[in-house]
Amino acid sequence: MSKSSSKCSSYALETLLLRDNQLSGEIPDELGQFENLRELELENNLVGGPIPGTIGRLKYLEELTLSGNQLNGTLPESLGHLSKLRFLHMDDNLLEGMVSEVHFTNLVNLTEFSARGNRLTLNVSPDWIPPFHLELLDLGSWHLGPKFPAWLKSQKSLGTLGISNTGISDRIPSWLWNMSFYKLNISHNQIYGEIAYIGMLKIQYIYLNSNHLNGSLPRLSPSSSNNELDLSNNSFSGGISDFLCGNDTKYSKVLHLGENLLSGEIPDCWMSWPALGILDLGNNFFTGNIPSSMGQLVSLLSLHLRNNNLSGEITWSLQNCTNLWVLDLSENEFTGSIPTWMGESLSSLRILTLRSNKMKGVIPPELCRLASLQILDLAQNNISRAIPRCIKNFTAMAVKLNSSSPMEDIYSPSVYRGISINGYLENELLMMKGNMYRYDKILALVAIMDLSDNNFTGRIPEELTSLVGLISLNMSRNHLSGVIPKKIGSMGLLGALDLSRNQLYGEIPPSISGLTFLSYLDVSFNNLSGRIPSSTQLQGFNASSFVGNKLCGLPLTKNCSVDHGETTPGTDNEGDDTGDGSGVEWIGSTCLWLLDLLQVFGVFVVLYSSSSHGDMHIFDSWIMFGPDFV
Repeated sequence: MSKSSSKCSSYALETLLLRDNQLSGEIPDELGQFENLRELELENNLVGGPIPGTIGRLKYLEELTLSGNQLNGTLPESLGHLSKLRFLHMDDNLLEGMVSEVHFTNLVNLTEFSARGNRLTLNVSPDWIPPFHLELLDLGSWHLGPKFPAWLKSQKSLGTLGISNTGISDRIPSWLWNMSFYKLNISHNQIYGEIAYIGMLKIQYIYLNSNHLNGSLPRLSPSSSNNELDLSNNSFSGGISDFLCGNDTKYSKVLHLGENLLSGEIPDCWMSWPALGILDLGNNFFTGNIPSSMGQLVSLLSLHLRNNNLSGEITWSLQNCTNLWVLDLSENEFTGSIPTWMGESLSSLRILTLRSNKMKGVIPPELCRLASLQILDLAQNNISRAIPRCIKNFTAMAVKLNSSSPMEDIYSPSVYRGISINGYLENELLMMKGNMYRYDKILALVAIMDLSDNNFTGRIPEELTSLVGLISLNMSRNHLSGVIPKKIGSMGLLGALDLSRNQLYGEIPPSISGLTFLSYLDVSFNNLSGRIPSSTQLQGFNASSFVGNKLCGLPLTKNCSVDHGETTPGTDNEGDDTGDGSGVEWIGSTCLWLLDLLQVFGVFVVLYSSSSHGDMHIFDSWIMFGPDFV
């Protein structure tokens, strides 16, 4: 910001609104000369440096908004002089240092104070009684602990309290539950103990996640209008029948109970939660089947049941949840085939993950109707036969995803008619490049298909190469045969490709050299032959990416003949096909040719993508019943 403001002659200026620009530099000391200023907004700019002490001269200032900048240094004590200040917002800056009672000395009219996302420490006496009476307070990421701030008890009008990630290691004081909160966020602390009852009538948003709370789930007030409840990542234990079936929750849109120690069967009383849009019960110890009443959640957008001990077939009633965008049933004991109704009824699905279950059968051609699907994970099951050519209909995988992808809209105000879901981001665990990663903020940019560790047979359909938006493709540990599609190089966004431990033969297509983003490749333990194509990426991989074939050229030590690019006699790639691989005996080229011939007359073609690329469980599989099936 320019210091030319000091030359302004109109000191009668009362309102200065400069939010959402590209302003940079520092706030000049001369700002203090605008003594009649009542409202100052600099939100969402690039302003740096300290807050000038001269700001204390703005004796008529009522609203000060500095959020979303790069302000640093400590808070000036002169802020405490602004006796008319009502709204003070300075979230998401780089402020640090100590804040004491002096900073609030004369802030008697302050009703909103939000400064989350800074590295500030509040240092006040244990018996401090603030001069203000706040309606909104958010000090997320400050240091307030280890004790629960006792001075909050004096804030009788407080409707919104945010003190997440503030180093509190204490029990929740009983007086907290007697306050009239609309929104309470005390997540990401080390708060411990049990909670028997949440009796606040007006509260709509409760975030107690990522603490050390234990015991049974708390009962809610019968008259509660709770909208969002996040109790995830604690140590709550026992069954959930009393909690789930004994509460009047007709307004609840978000219920997050994941990552606890909850057990028993999931109760069949979901008709009591008719407005639910997001449900996460993942990473617990639930057993039994998916209850049929879950199909009455017709507003459901996201369902996570990952990593439990659920069994049986996937209940048909889920076909009534036609608004589903995310369905994660991975790491359970589900049996049966992939239901055809998933493709017929769940047309809005963006993420489908059935990884690590006991499912069998084929990929139903109806699944190809999921044009919006961008993540498909069927890894580690017993799915067999061919991969259908209609996978080309996964159009969301055939385009480059960007930040305006619909995936972000699941949290837009329009979805919940103006109610935002603060603090909750859709997330998925993805196996990428052999490791598990959690994706949330960039989930909209991810397109993955993982069919690995199944029993798929047949050739890799050429139509797969039309899915140019994929960043990860894993078909390892199957029984796939034939050649690698010649146009594999058209999948220009691929960063990870795993075709290992199949029965593929022929040469590695030269077009693979065009995959400039490729940082993970494994084609080991197939029956590939010929020269490894030349590119910076391919020659940069470890030789283990190519062993167990009849390949030659760098990075292998086997030389190629000048005439034919064949390996010299006695120089077949060495490698130890160990681990939990398929244990497949490599079929000779004559037999493979015969299998291809049989396929022309109707043998199923199956494509399988390995589990090592998706914790976000991506499923992009279809069945082809002959060369004419589309």
